[in-house]
Amino acid sequence: MTISFDDFLKVDIRVGTIVAVEDFPEARRPAYRLRVDFGPEIGIKKSSAQLPALYAKEDLLGRQVAAVVNFPPKQVGKFMSEVLVLGFPDGEGRVVLIQPERPVPNGGRLY
Repeated sequence: MTISFDDFLKVDIRVGTIVAVEDFPEARRPAYRLRVDFGPEIGIKKSSAQLPALYAKEDLLGRQVAAVVNFPPKQVGKFMSEVLVLGFPDGEGRVVLIQPERPVPNGGRLY
């Protein structure tokens, strides 16, 4: 399926820094509750992410990630996920996070 460049521009993908990581035992699949700082324009947003298979909580703190910030919030159990943190599946289907190759300012938009 082909989309236009205008379609691509509708998806707002920003970089943010993970500032808090908590266990999410109520999730159906192993997951963490994240708080991600997207800078002063967007602020800190919450996300549920299926990361425990490859990432320890302490390894996620301070890590920059890419996320879609303009999807509507999604209820995940008793938790409201506000952004979609992005990753690719590895050979076993575990999430491998997308991150910038070097530090960039929080809130920067993907283009």
